[in-house]
Amino acid sequence: MAAQEYTSASIEVLEGLEAVRRRPGMYIGGTGRDGFHHLVWEIVDNAVDEAINGFASSITVQLHRDGRTVTVRDNGRGIPVDIHPKKGIPAVEVILTVLHAGGKFDNSSYITSGGLHGVGSSVVNALSERLIVNIKRDGYEWTQEFRRGKARTKLEKLDPTRATGTQIRFSPDPEIFGDQTFDGDEIRKRLEISTYLNRGLKIIFKDDTNNKRHELHHEGGLADYVQHLVKDRELRCVVDEPFTVVRPADPRLEVALMWTESPSERFKSFVNGIPTNDGGTHEQGLKDAILKAIRNYITTHNVSLPRGLKLTADDIREGVVGVCSCFIADPQFQGQTKDKLNNVEVRALVEGAIRLELERWLQENTTAADALLSRIVMAAKAREASRAASKQVRRKSAVSRRLNLPGKLADCSSSDPAATELFIVEGDSAGGSAKQGRDRKTQAILPLRGKVLNAEQATLKKVLGNKELSDIVSALGCGLGKDLDLSRLRYHKIILLMDADQDGHHITTLMLTFFYNYMKPLITEGYVYLADPPLYRIEVGKETHWASDEKAKERILKKLSPRSKPEISRFKGLGEMMPKTLYNTTLNPRKRRLLKVVIPDGKQLETQTVIEELMGKDASCRYRAIMAYRSLVEVVDA
Repeated sequence: MAAQEYTSASIEVLEGLEAVRRRPGMYIGGTGRDGFHHLVWEIVDNAVDEAINGFASSITVQLHRDGRTVTVRDNGRGIPVDIHPKKGIPAVEVILTVLHAGGKFDNSSYITSGGLHGVGSSVVNALSERLIVNIKRDGYEWTQEFRRGKARTKLEKLDPTRATGTQIRFSPDPEIFGDQTFDGDEIRKRLEISTYLNRGLKIIFKDDTNNKRHELHHEGGLADYVQHLVKDRELRCVVDEPFTVVRPADPRLEVALMWTESPSERFKSFVNGIPTNDGGTHEQGLKDAILKAIRNYITTHNVSLPRGLKLTADDIREGVVGVCSCFIADPQFQGQTKDKLNNVEVRALVEGAIRLELERWLQENTTAADALLSRIVMAAKAREASRAASKQVRRKSAVSRRLNLPGKLADCSSSDPAATELFIVEGDSAGGSAKQGRDRKTQAILPLRGKVLNAEQATLKKVLGNKELSDIVSALGCGLGKDLDLSRLRYHKIILLMDADQDGHHITTLMLTFFYNYMKPLITEGYVYLADPPLYRIEVGKETHWASDEKAKERILKKLSPRSKPEISRFKGLGEMMPKTLYNTTLNPRKRRLLKVVIPDGKQLETQTVIEELMGKDASCRYRAIMAYRSLVEVVDA
């Protein structure tokens, strides 16, 4: 088909709201689910603007039984009903039928507002099959009805009233949106966010589609919100209490942060109550503040970091869950849907306000600061390990439990991780006794050959290339570093079973160093244990006593009768035990003694420092650490 001639007659001028109906995506982002629900947000945001500027105290939102009709009511000032001086029609009709008409272009009616462009209410009207507005103002109630953006009736004065407020009831046009219906749960969540952002604000949501009524109110503000986000995602917190800042003006600002064990950061930001899903300058200011405050704290307090370790912005913000809400007089949004804030000056204002408060909070909460810095150091180490680790270690699912496992692993028959145990055993001879004495259904045995690599001193390449450590990671199946996935862990008890002598303790320490540096969640989530095998067997007649060390032996001997003649034998290693003896003393869940490996609260950074000093390359640090802890060390003959 040939193109028609292009002349002045080809130029079409869309009058009034016809442009909105022709190109709704320009105003609400599209006609799909998001755009459909955006109509509700526009009307609710206007009611919230009345509330945050102190003119309204309650808002009610009702989703009617048909699922397509919504009513929003507030007790604010009410939309003006007097005649507009230029248009010659009531102001309410101007607001609902003329683009870029509203009371939010200067600061005389609203100090801050979510509505900026003056198109929200008129766009909803244009895209609605029917819209009815009821206003209580100037001593009377008023009403007017619209169809697809055009006034169907004139503004009508009703009964006298002393109340004030605005009620808008609308039904989206099926010609534009098809047969879509509103999601009551999504509306409730969005309304609840508004009550988090505006502490003290109460919103009632009536969902007639399922006959439910929700009273939404949160006095704790963003502190409540960030805790809700953490709980909703079932994240484990590094610090239990959130860091919060509430600033009343210049700009009005509220921030709440929590640090978690999550491998990623998560931020939510808002401007004048409007969610900015793509962030913007205010969110970037918050991120800058976190980075600078923690770097300044490290410098000011001369915090010792592992040699050669460089902290990146991602390391410092890893695991952060943050919410930022600011109110500014003239927000410059990117597009009508307001997904991103563009005000350049806001970044520095937010960064300056938050950085100083966060530095002060860290100084006043040293236990929290210790936990955060330990978390950051581990994030940096995991980052360095993750790239190489992902190439050499594959995570295995439950289906592939029996595939590509170390050849020397004696696996168990059960495939239920919660019911199974992996014993990492020192030496092939001890491994042989353990394999014969174990419960084959639930207990797996992995023998080690000699002392494993010191993961604190070795390079990442050497750690990943070490056969013993590689076999351990393969047997556990959950990966390591940032790729560690506890849902793929094949055993929920990892038990270090070493000889009860100095060499055995050294191997245990080397293993714990590896787990701490590359598989720390195994420790923090309580999967790692130490076995407590006997070092001595004390026989008195028909009685047999077991002692795990010298002190235990002396305690047992003191309790014996002076006339008794105990026979004492010392095990040179686990390999000397008969399989039955090893099972009864060390493997049997009903008789054994296990020690869970934990990192005490508030001791994360101290733990990190001790490992670095005792296991690192610097001998002088190790000497100082040994001297500092010499009172806890007992020297015995080899």
